[in-house]
Amino acid sequence: MRLLTLVAALLIAGIAPVDAHHPGERLDEVMAKKEPGFEPTDLRRLPPLALTGAEGASLNLVDFANRIVVLSFAPEGCGAPCANQQALLQGVQEAVNITPMRDMVLFVTMGREAADDPGWQAGNWRRATPTDGTVAETARAFAALSAHGTDAPMVHILDQGGRHAGIFHGPGFGRINTVLYINGLTNARPPEPGLLDRLLGAFR
Repeated sequence: MRLLTLVAALLIAGIAPVDAHHPGERLDEVMAKKEPGFEPTDLRRLPPLALTGAEGASLNLVDFANRIVVLSFAPEGCGAPCANQQALLQGVQEAVNITPMRDMVLFVTMGREAADDPGWQAGNWRRATPTDGTVAETARAFAALSAHGTDAPMVHILDQGGRHAGIFHGPGFGRINTVLYINGLTNARPPEPGLLDRLLGAFR
């Protein structure tokens, strides 16, 4: 019943990968007013991130630059806050996957505790662990991108092209708001990289 209610709400909201009424360049502004747990970032510099996937192979987010990446962390010992956030994100994935956005979005959970979680749909979800360091250290490095200074677990949204677009804080943000934000990113044209970004990109 909850899924049917969510589907109806999304349809009412006009969710679709091509939507003439999405807020476009005002997406961050609109979402910040609508969702207290959202923080816009607009960052192109990310902490170093070498990942190992569930099968032991390396996982490079650059390979998914044509998709929106929803990156979350479930370090050992995080307990209820991370567990509740992961359950909320599973609901976000479920909602995304009943729309044409399914193949445009990748959910990545960093943490071994997510290994046997049956709530995720495997098609556009990956579990990963940092190749160097720990999940907790990597989570702290990404948390430093936030200006909010909170210890609550964070969900980092990377848009198509790899720009760090925003953060959803804690385990209590609105599921529909998150889906609507992801939908907005599918419609938005990623900002053009600056000269410095283009120069650095040439040496990658």
